[in-house]
Amino acid sequence: MDTPKSKKLDIIIPAYRMHSQSFFNALDGITEELALERNNAKTNHVVWMAGNFVTCRYWIANLLGMDEKDPNEAFFKDAMALDEKLEYPSLESLRKDFKAISPKVYKKLLEATDEQLSKAFSFGMNVPFVEENVLNMIGMCIGREDYLLGQIGLMRKLLGLKAMSYEMNEKINY
Repeated sequence: MDTPKSKKLDIIIPAYRMHSQSFFNALDGITEELALERNNAKTNHVVWMAGNFVTCRYWIANLLGMDEKDPNEAFFKDAMALDEKLEYPSLESLRKDFKAISPKVYKKLLEATDEQLSKAFSFGMNVPFVEENVLNMIGMCIGREDYLLGQIGLMRKLLGLKAMSYEMNEKINY
């Protein structure tokens, strides 16, 4: 396992890597058509969930000072609600975006210093027990990825698919 420069990321690095594996596993077998289905027109569709997941990676990139622009910002900026009037990107396009940004972010996470992670960053929640800094915002992003994976997992069942596999792909090293 790779060792981050900052010990503060010891819990983040394994979660990030597991989420990278889980992203592909959760989407496995979901067609473009199924990815746009909504249960009783009340749930988000899988494309919305996957797009928000990819956006989390861009958020982390920006938190770490990377100059990376989310190509799908118009659809997912600030965790925008699903808009039925929009034509969302394809699931395949989102997979490609994920593959492009995730290794770069992983490298930056490994290089991050305690000083970078401690830098103040307002996420506007005003929770008295959460210090608003880069490290805690990265943690919030990881938590959001967990939430989105759970949504995709539930949608798999609603779409008649088997549960997500936890099989590891050794080629995914980020």
